[in-house]
Amino acid sequence: MPKPPVKTRTPAAAIHYRVEVANLHAHLFRVTLTVAKPLSLQRVALPVWIPGSYLVREFSKNLQGLKARQGTRALPAGQVSQLDKCSWQIRCNADRPLVLTYEVYANDNSVRTASLDATRGFFNGSSLCLQVEGQERAPHLLELVTPAGVSGWAAATGLSPLKVNKQGFGTYLAADYDELVDCPVEMGAFWSGSFVACGVPHRFVVAGATSGFDGERLLADTRKICEAQIRFWHGSKKPPHKNYLFMLNAVDDGYGGLEHRNSTALICKRQDLPRVGSSKLPEGYTTLRGLISHEYFHTWNVKRLRPAEFSRYAYDSENYTELLWFFEGFTSYYDDLILRRAGLLDDASYLKLLNKTINQVMQTPGRLVQSVAQASFDAWVKYYRQDENTPNATVSYYTKGALVALCLDLSLRAESKAAVPVTLDDVMRRLWVRCRGGMMTEADFAEVLQELSGRSYAPEIASWVHGTSELPLRDLLQRHGVGVLDEPSQLAQTLGLRVQDGAGGVQIKTVLRNGAAENAGFAAGDEWLAVEPVIPGKSKTPVDAWRLAKLEDVTLYAGPHKKVVAIVARDKRLLRLELSLPPTENTWRLVSRDSTLVSRWLAPAA
Repeated sequence: MPKPPVKTRTPAAAIHYRVEVANLHAHLFRVTLTVAKPLSLQRVALPVWIPGSYLVREFSKNLQGLKARQGTRALPAGQVSQLDKCSWQIRCNADRPLVLTYEVYANDNSVRTASLDATRGFFNGSSLCLQVEGQERAPHLLELVTPAGVSGWAAATGLSPLKVNKQGFGTYLAADYDELVDCPVEMGAFWSGSFVACGVPHRFVVAGATSGFDGERLLADTRKICEAQIRFWHGSKKPPHKNYLFMLNAVDDGYGGLEHRNSTALICKRQDLPRVGSSKLPEGYTTLRGLISHEYFHTWNVKRLRPAEFSRYAYDSENYTELLWFFEGFTSYYDDLILRRAGLLDDASYLKLLNKTINQVMQTPGRLVQSVAQASFDAWVKYYRQDENTPNATVSYYTKGALVALCLDLSLRAESKAAVPVTLDDVMRRLWVRCRGGMMTEADFAEVLQELSGRSYAPEIASWVHGTSELPLRDLLQRHGVGVLDEPSQLAQTLGLRVQDGAGGVQIKTVLRNGAAENAGFAAGDEWLAVEPVIPGKSKTPVDAWRLAKLEDVTLYAGPHKKVVAIVARDKRLLRLELSLPPTENTWRLVSRDSTLVSRWLAPAA
C-alpha cells in the first residue's frame, strides 16, 4: 500500500515540478517547473549523469520544446537561450514566478534514465528535473499527475508524501535537489507488497511479472536480507532510513540495479522470479537475491558512507574517485555473504558464487595491467565504455574489489589473537562511526585497519589496491578450511578467446592478451568458419577442412594434432591462420575441506 499522506499543509516551496504524461505512445513526459523567486538571469541545467552509474549519458538529448512564461505572458524566444549542451539561461522579471514547460522523451527501459509507454512509466529526477541554479538546497515539490486514458495505474517513490491519493499520485516533498533526483518514481499497474524489517517499513513493487509470480516468497526472502544488513551495521539500534522502497521491473531479458538513499531500482529476467506452487526456485533467483542484497547494502556503503569527493555531486561533469573498489567492490563481497548469513545460501552454494568471481578475475589479463584504484578513477571511460579490448586493459572494481575485501577479511581473521577475531565487519562498522555515516577517505580506511588489527596494512593496500600483483587467494582460503582444486578450463579460455557461437560460424568477440589466438593473428570481429588439422610430415598433402558450428568442434576436428589452420572471414576476406593448440589451462574449484573453519568465517553472526 502507498504510504499514508503526511497531515500537514503543503509548503510554498521555492521549486515545484509538475510531471504528467504528455503522450504515452510517443513516450513523452511533460514537465512544468515553477520557480517562485527566480534570478533576473536564471540558469537551469539538466544533469549529464546519475550518481551510481559513472558515465556521462547526456540526458539533455531527450529534452525538447522548452518554453518560459511569467503569469500569462510567454517570454520571447530571445529571452530563453541555450548556453551549452545541458544548460539554459532565462532573462526574466525577478519579482514574479518563472514557469518553464518542456517535454522529455522517455524510451530507455533501464534503471538509469526514464521510460514511458502504455504499460509502465518510470523516471529518475536526473532525467526529467532541471536544476535551478542558486536554489539547489531549497525545498523541492514533485507533483505526479494521474495519467489520463489508462486504468489501474499507481505511483511509488521514496519521497515524503504531502498530499497523495490512494494510488500514490499527488504531491511529494524533497528537502533539496539532491534528494529529489535520488528518489526515482515508478508508475503503472504494478504488484505491491510490504513488510517490516527491524521496525522499518519496507515496500516492494514489481512491474511486468506474470500471474504466477510468488510475491510472498520474494517479500519473505527480502525481509531476511534487510534484517541481516540492519543488524550488521547497527545491531539492535535503528538504521538511518525510516522507510525503504524496492522497485523491480521484470522483463524478458535484462539485469541491473541502481542504489538510492531509501530506495532502489532493479531489473531482472521475468523467468528469474519465484513462482507460486513450484518447489524448485529458478536458477536466476539466487542472482536476483544477490542484486537485492547488493543494492540494499549501498544504503550505507556509498549513499551515506561515501567518498569525500562525492560530498556534493557536480551534475554537469564527471565526479572522480579512486575508491569505487571499496564502495562497489566491498559491497560485492558482502552481497552474497549476507545471503549466507541470512540463511538463504548454504556453504557450498556460497563457495560456488565466490568461485565464479575468482575465476572471472583470474581470466582477465587486464588485472596485470591496471590497478583496482586506477579502474575506479577510469570508470567513466573504461568500465562503462567496454569494447573488445576491455578484458586486456582493465579490471572490474566490482569483482577485484570484492576479492580485495575477501583477502582483508581472511587476513584479519587469521592474524587475530582474540577469542572473538577481528574481522572486516568490525572495520566497516568502525568506519561508519568514525566518519559519522558520511564522507570517507582511503586514509580513514587505513587508520581503522591499523587501529583494529594492531599493525599497518599499508603494504597490502599498496600491492592489492594500487598495484597489479596477484592476490594471495589460495593461501588465505586454505587457512580457512577451503580447498582449491585445479580443473581444466573451457576451450575458449585455453585459446585466449571470448566467442559467440552462431549459425555461420564462431564469432570472435575478444582476443585475450598473450594467448594462442592472439599469437596466431586472430582479431575481434573475425568469423571463424573452419579448421584444417596440420599433420606433421604431410604439409604438401591436402587435408580436409571442417566447418565449425561451435568452438568445441575445434578439438573434434583437430584430433591428436597440436596445430590447425583456422579459416576465418575478416571484412569479407578469407584468411588462413596457423594456430598452435596449447595445453589446457586450469581454473579453480572451491570445496569445503574443514567445515568448522569454513563455518567460523561464513556462519551467520550470533
